[in-house]
Amino acid sequence: MGLTNQSTGLKTLRDSFNVDLQSPDDIVIALAGNPNTGKSTVFNSLTGLKQHTGNWPGKTVTNARGTFTHKEQNYILVDLPGTYSLLSNSVEEEIARDFICFGKPHAVVVVADSTCLERNLNLVIQILEITSNVILCVNLIDESKRKGIDIDCRKLSEELGIPVVPTNARRSIGLDVLKDSLHSMIKTKETLSPISINYNEQITNAVDELCPLISPIIKNDVLDMRWTSLRLLDGDNSIIQSILKYLDIDLSTHNEIMNKIKTIKEELEVVHHMNINNLREKIVSSIIEKAETITNKVITEHKKQHRDFDRKIDKVITSKALGIPIMLLLLGIIFWITIIGANYPSSLLSNMFCNAELKLTEFFNWINTPAWVHGVLVLGLFRTLGWIISVMLPPMAIFFPLFTLLEDLGYLPRIAFNLDYFFKKCCAHGKQALTMCMGFGCNAAGITSCRIIDSPRERLIAIITNNFVPCNGRFPTLIALATIFIAGISGKFSSVIGTIIILLTIVLAVFLTFGISRLLSKTILKGIPSSFTLELPPYRKPQIGKILIRSIIDRTLFVLGRAIIVAAPAGVIIWILQNITVGDISILSHCANFLEPFANMIGLDGYILMAFILGFPANEIVIPILIMSYMSTGAMLELDSLSDLKDLLVNNGWTMLTAICTMLFSLNHFPCGTTLLTIYKETKSKKWTFASFIIPTITGIVICFIVAQTARLFGFY
Repeated sequence: MGLTNQSTGLKTLRDSFNVDLQSPDDIVIALAGNPNTGKSTVFNSLTGLKQHTGNWPGKTVTNARGTFTHKEQNYILVDLPGTYSLLSNSVEEEIARDFICFGKPHAVVVVADSTCLERNLNLVIQILEITSNVILCVNLIDESKRKGIDIDCRKLSEELGIPVVPTNARRSIGLDVLKDSLHSMIKTKETLSPISINYNEQITNAVDELCPLISPIIKNDVLDMRWTSLRLLDGDNSIIQSILKYLDIDLSTHNEIMNKIKTIKEELEVVHHMNINNLREKIVSSIIEKAETITNKVITEHKKQHRDFDRKIDKVITSKALGIPIMLLLLGIIFWITIIGANYPSSLLSNMFCNAELKLTEFFNWINTPAWVHGVLVLGLFRTLGWIISVMLPPMAIFFPLFTLLEDLGYLPRIAFNLDYFFKKCCAHGKQALTMCMGFGCNAAGITSCRIIDSPRERLIAIITNNFVPCNGRFPTLIALATIFIAGISGKFSSVIGTIIILLTIVLAVFLTFGISRLLSKTILKGIPSSFTLELPPYRKPQIGKILIRSIIDRTLFVLGRAIIVAAPAGVIIWILQNITVGDISILSHCANFLEPFANMIGLDGYILMAFILGFPANEIVIPILIMSYMSTGAMLELDSLSDLKDLLVNNGWTMLTAICTMLFSLNHFPCGTTLLTIYKETKSKKWTFASFIIPTITGIVICFIVAQTARLFGFY
């Protein structure tokens, strides 16, 4: 039920937008703004720990809500998705528009970046066409000052007709003034007179003709008639759906309105020779011109050195010649730090779990527990969890903060810029570059980050192909095999060769992502790539504390928690398969023998294939399962050195071809259980979850088959 005479403002907030009001007197504030304006910092500074997150109803877009108290008044702050406009080009824009229109917040705080005010004013003006209860928060004033940009906020307030508050949310400067402005606006119920846009004569006349027909149906105090008429004229059909959803009014059934819209459009085309398809462009142009006029009146720029410095850096790191190599170099450094840095904490955690396992074993022996109970609970469940945590946690705890550091510096949008051309060639979305990079840390986190892609079709492409980039769980396998079978024959240059092999593996993963993305876009996910606005934000000094908190809590522990949920029962199953025998051999060996003919066709053996199948909960346990199988032990174990691992593998028939095919299959096979669970949660579809499982698996089988058969055909092995 939407906003009707019986269901107004606050009830809509409760029912439609999941905003819980503790009291009817609570004040609801919408927080809007472009991406990268510090909006989240404003939100966090105002609400502190009194906040929680979820998803907007029926959407995967994050919904953050928090509370704060000022002058004995309780405020509920709703953090709207970052958007550049309210013209419903994306899910985020539609959510922000609908909350401002139909959620009826008491006020809207728009956060703008003081270093690029003109672009931010476009959104401010659009919001002012919907509601006059707006406060402009001009954030990042420290950066604009550093760049020699002076903003006359008093003059800006006069031009816009609304309160304007300069802030530096990182240092909580100006936030008390912002609270006072909100309190004054709400309590005094001051009538503001914000600016209005003067569109050309033809558009103005069209709006004047349409407004009288809409007014009797939709009250003016619910929606602005002028704004609604513009949306209907520029062909925004989503507004009709939103009006039906929240107001229970179906404008499409009002023939007089629909016929009038059709007549007006025909008149604009025939009489005024206006291309009706460019009507929205003309409306937007008028807004942009107004924003430019206001900016020129309120901004004084004393020096351009900082802006020029940013541009000089961008000319290098986004250039055609150096952009991609620099990106690979930075990612290579991050991977190297992750791999090297994870060794010591992984060893500590492994020793800790080994000691804990010994203590548990002593305890089970002390209480005379049956051997099978000890095997299932300790050697199966507990040892598997120990492996997952000790191998998975340290790399994630290093990779995610480093990756978030690049994000905070402003480099990630540059990666998207560098790869946008290639993804467009694949009929995919440029933002997929960011989700792909996140997948290097963990594919489950990469899947979650696909929410930033607006188009459902392109979001699905990004989700399905994210598994083609190796996560930190697959790097141990890739590094170990590359080191002992390929780099090991290179003598003193083995470390260099090993690094090059891993980088080539990453390049192959990227090309596979491009190829499969294009194949999907031409077959089951046909469509034209959508356009999007990609902002290259200014380079900023990173906030180390917030980086650590955001990366460890929101990413590392979140992904690790899901991995543990999936891996715990798997440890029990693995122990059972290895310890229950049929005849003289275990069930695991029977399964491996059954898979042997097929595995041999793709350059593997039955035990390798079984290790990947049993490693479904987490890729980290593939090598331990393989060692356990070859040594016929009853539980997973780890060898002391890579040379011991090489001897074990060679003694069990491994060749260079086996190592290469195992690396290729590790790169291209079904996602782990944690990733598949995340895919299902994001898509709410068994069909697309299965597609995400089967597509990389078939790709891996085909590639390994071609490599293995070609090598054997030419007598290499």
